Amino acid sequence: MQYRTLGRTGVQVSTLALGAMNFGKIGRTTQDEVTAIVDAALEGGINIIDTADMYSQGQSEEMVGKALRSGSPGRRDHIVLATKANMPMGDERNQQGSSRRWLVTEVDNSLRRLDVDHVDLYQIHRWDPATSDEETLSALTDLQRAGKIRYFGSSTFPAYRVVQAQWAARANHLGRYVTEQPSYSILQRGIETHVLPVTQEYGLGVLAWSPLASGWLSGAVREGREVTTSRSAFMPQRFDTTIPANRAKLDAVEQLAKVAELAGLTMIQLALGFVTAHPGVTAAIIGPRTIDHLHSQLAAADTALPADVLDAIDAIVAPGVDLAAAEKNDTPPALLDPALRRR
Repeated sequence: MQYRTLGRTGVQVSTLALGAMNFGKIGRTTQDEVTAIVDAALEGGINIIDTADMYSQGQSEEMVGKALRSGSPGRRDHIVLATKANMPMGDERNQQGSSRRWLVTEVDNSLRRLDVDHVDLYQIHRWDPATSDEETLSALTDLQRAGKIRYFGSSTFPAYRVVQAQWAARANHLGRYVTEQPSYSILQRGIETHVLPVTQEYGLGVLAWSPLASGWLSGAVREGREVTTSRSAFMPQRFDTTIPANRAKLDAVEQLAKVAELAGLTMIQLALGFVTAHPGVTAAIIGPRTIDHLHSQLAAADTALPADVLDAIDAIVAPGVDLAAAEKNDTPPALLDPALRRR
């Protein structure tokens, strides 16, 4: 396993992070399975675990907490534990967002579910256009001073919002986001255009989610083969190859499979090695649902792609290009809701 500094924090983290989105109802995993995955990940050198309050409505956090407690005493102190808030956690309209009112409540809920007294990284899951940067950063700064969180970061923020938040922190003498968590894979390279240059400029650590493109780059999705990834069950439109964007992804996958074979790599090694090759990326977040998934992904821990392989990837999916732009999660609200762009 390789380790890199998380932005300018001085904290060393593994280049593969264990993502916990599949823990619980979403991935249909039991506590015993989750504990086995966490144990194997830590034994494999992973030292950062990323979850969120909304993953299975709190169940993921609870399962991560139980898995950490089941190990040797004190091992939680060796883990960089990250979680997120902002997504809806109930039917009440204020049980979501990035307001002080919600964050100071929800951080306590996350600490209770995780059964810890602090988290190392607390992330705002999505930019909240209804809440000012000053409001959110002020609340996060106070939570940091109270010892409930060590650092805070953003997730899937558009580049201009990353910049705006940095300016707001400086102007108001508040703590700043030290990380950003964007979606990044061979098939979704749009962040290379704006987000990664910005995070590099401001010295932010980058934890890239979906490096296997929801299973497209795992080797499970190929021409003429039935799609068997867990994501296809609840996101069938993302795997319907009659949709032009998905057809483009499948064509790219077939070409990438040949590149991997010639290089003596699995598709997973190619995909994860590509993400961690970018100098602006700190770690790739893997989200195994089974222990076998984890082992196949840990096999990429020390993968370093040579220049000719990276050039071959560039020839298939050009730098800065998203093959499925509609799947982006950082689109400005006015592009999604006509009411926001009409007088």
